[in-house]
Amino acid sequence: MASEVDICNLALAGLGDDANISSINPPDGTAQAAHCSRFYPVARDALLEMHSWSFCTKRASLALLTITVPTEWLYAYAAPSDAVNFIAVLDPLALDDYSYGVAPYASATGADSNSIGVYTPQEYDVEALPDGSSVIYSNQANAVLRYTTIVTDTTQFSPTFILGLSALLQTMLAGPIIKGAEGIKVAQAKMQEFRMWKAEATTSDANQRKLKVAPAVSWMANR
Repeated sequence: MASEVDICNLALAGLGDDANISSINPPDGTAQAAHCSRFYPVARDALLEMHSWSFCTKRASLALLTITVPTEWLYAYAAPSDAVNFIAVLDPLALDDYSYGVAPYASATGADSNSIGVYTPQEYDVEALPDGSSVIYSNQANAVLRYTTIVTDTTQFSPTFILGLSALLQTMLAGPIIKGAEGIKVAQAKMQEFRMWKAEATTSDANQRKLKVAPAVSWMANR
C-alpha cells in the first residue's frame, strides 16, 4: 500500500510537478517536501472527519462520570480521548446496532415486548467540560459508544481513500506550488476532482457493511 511519501508524490504529480520527495517527517530539504509536511496531516485528518470510514471505526464501553448532569439527561460519560466523530450510543444488550432483540432484552430488563424489537436510536449530546475534555450525556445506562478515530497508518487506507486524500492534498498544494491566479484556478479544479473521489471512496466504504434495520412496526418485530 501507499506510504505518506507515496501519497504526497501522487499529489505533486497530479499538479504537474516532477519532484520525487523522499521524506516529509522530517522534510528532505526540498520545498515540495516542506509543503507536504505542512499540509498532509491537515488533509488526512479532514478527510477522516468527513465520513465514518470503516477502517477507523471503533466501539468502547463508556466510563461513567460523577458530575452534575443536566436535567434532561440521566448519565454523563467520559468521551474517548481518540474520538473524532461520534456515530451512536448503544445499549450493551442490543443484538445489533439498530434494534433491541425482543426475547433477550425483555428477559434481561422486564421491558414490555410491544415496545422493543424496533429501531430505537439512543439520544445523546456531546459537550466540552471546563478542563477541555468532552462529556457525553445520555439516558442509556452502561452505554457503549461507536465512533471514529484518527488513523495515521496508511496501510489501513483503501485505494479510493488514497486517491481522495491525494486530490484533497492537491487543493492545498496548488497555491504554494503553482502560485498566483493559476494556482487558485488549479485548486478549484482539484476540489471538483476531490469531491468525485470522495464520493467513490464513501460508496466503496459503505459496501463493506451489511446493516440490518429492524421493522419499524412493533407487531411486525414481534412476529
